[in-house]
Amino acid sequence: DVQISSDGALIAIHDATLTRTTNVETLFAPRDGGYSVSDFTLAEIKTLTALTVATAGYGYSGFTPSSPDPFRVPTLSEVIGLANGWNADRGADVGVYPEAKAASTELNRKIVEELAAGGFGDPGDKAIIQSFSFAALRDILVLQGALGTDIFQAALGAAVLDDEGVYGVFDFGVGASVPLTEITGFARGVGVTLRSPNLDADFIGAAHDLGLQVYGWTFITAEPVAASAQFQTSIDIGTDGFFANF
Repeated sequence: DVQISSDGALIAIHDATLTRTTNVETLFAPRDGGYSVSDFTLAEIKTLTALTVATAGYGYSGFTPSSPDPFRVPTLSEVIGLANGWNADRGADVGVYPEAKAASTELNRKIVEELAAGGFGDPGDKAIIQSFSFAALRDILVLQGALGTDIFQAALGAAVLDDEGVYGVFDFGVGASVPLTEITGFARGVGVTLRSPNLDADFIGAAHDLGLQVYGWTFITAEPVAASAQFQTSIDIGTDGFFANF
């Protein structure tokens, strides 16, 4: 998840504000009545400590962070560097899947530029840019054309079947369904919530027929047996990939 700081740095953080997942309130006074990422500089954000919330946790049996200061909020470039370092050290092929959150032309352009600079700008590279904003994805596609990149794009929303029997993805940004045939004009994949009423083999088949991959979000079942059953159900209907908290 990518937000942008007041001085134009790309920050890897889910929320548009720093309140829920950092200790910002102990170090800084509110700005414009709150703690928006976009109101703080990268240097200021780097003084914060990341906090655990919901299903997150600091501890994992047998694991010790290698970083001397592991609980800082990372930048997108640091995430890309982490993936590249892991791959180089282990002969692996781990990719990156950033989401343009509060999308703007500046943020969109910088995501593409940083992915390209990190070696993730070509079709064969394991990179996907996703967004709930279909307008942002259209903008990113134009930017990619200008920058000479060809990074996979995925549209986020809910799987739907309209009254006319047309499969699409619900665009939460505009409050309407966009047909899969239209999505093929600016994305190669769709990321759909597991709560989608029409996320089934027929929806996935329709997407696959158009050359679209389908990813499900978010798998949050912690108990292994129940989680395994949930994954297997999604595999059985043809889901291509998963977002999971565990």
